Amino acid sequence: MKMMSRVVACAAVVLASACAAQAEDVKAGDLSITQAWSRATPGGATVAGGYLTIENKGAAPDRLIGGEAAIAGKVQLHEMSMADGVMTMRPLDNGLTIAPGQSVKLAPGGYHLMLLELKGALKQGEQVPVTLSFEKAGKVAVTLDVQGVGAQAPAAASGDAHKMAPDHSGMKMSK
Repeated sequence: MKMMSRVVACAAVVLASACAAQAEDVKAGDLSITQAWSRATPGGATVAGGYLTIENKGAAPDRLIGGEAAIAGKVQLHEMSMADGVMTMRPLDNGLTIAPGQSVKLAPGGYHLMLLELKGALKQGEQVPVTLSFEKAGKVAVTLDVQGVGAQAPAAASGDAHKMAPDHSGMKMSK
């Protein structure tokens, strides 16, 4: 019985540590930013994706127009789409509008942040600070939880986060 108590106590400590390491939800004016995450990158990688959900609880639209991060030379907003059987990715030069009362999810295979000119690899379990720039809410600091290389969602949001997802290799970049 004493051994069982130690196992339960150890499990509680591990669970508490894992929960504490998750990125916090962020509120900025009428915006709520949740589930901010990224994928681990192999050594030598120069790009990474950033994913999150933005909810506009206000009466006016706001627009995500860019970002910055110490780990990257540039942070851009991109969109992936399928056209005639070809997956393409393009920067959203005019940003991404979040309509009042609506949510926008940045996720693999759709809208996402591109961290370009990486200064180091993103490692699973790390947290990466990013500053998002909004037209109305201004600069908003968020933290990306780094998941495994093939994750499709943050671990807390999906039991299948370990499944492989498409990466950016072999993709045509449209201008």
